Amino acid sequence: MPFEVGDVVVRRRDETRWTVVEPLVYVGNRDRFVIPAGFVTDFATVPRVVVWLVPRFGRYTAAAILHDWLVTAGIVSGVVTGREADGLFRRVLRESGVPVVRRWLMWCGVRWGAFADPVRGRGWWRSAPAVLGISLLAAPVVVPPAVLIAAALVVYGLVEAAVGLLTGTWPRDAGSFRI
Repeated sequence: MPFEVGDVVVRRRDETRWTVVEPLVYVGNRDRFVIPAGFVTDFATVPRVVVWLVPRFGRYTAAAILHDWLVTAGIVSGVVTGREADGLFRRVLRESGVPVVRRWLMWCGVRWGAFADPVRGRGWWRSAPAVLGISLLAAPVVVPPAVLIAAALVVYGLVEAAVGLLTGTWPRDAGSFRI
């Protein structure tokens, strides 16, 4: 394991975020990063339509927390660039035993996330050929179920809203419906 401690110790902060309770220390061949207690993470940031393929946590949870820290505190402090953070994420996924296809899909996902971020997006075009290639190869497997799931989530949201209106129990998170 690339992390000094085998367990990730967190406390639930709210519906989507967790607070690191004990420092998480990554030690690589050339790098050492300490995610401090108190750091807030959402584990793997995965759109709901692809959670069937990449759940929000798993073998890669510590790598996802490290990536969250790298793309926030790591970039702000100048330790890494966004591109380097995403590359480290892929390397730590490999070191954590994440299968090759899943880790490249996860790397592709974080690079797409960087595309829309003005800070993380610097240098994105150097990754573009790989990101586009992986996206095209993955599309036949990922897109059909994602479209079906998106449609089902919309139908479910409409049913929730209708039942909420009929019963007068509008869901608290109705305004934050996400696909």
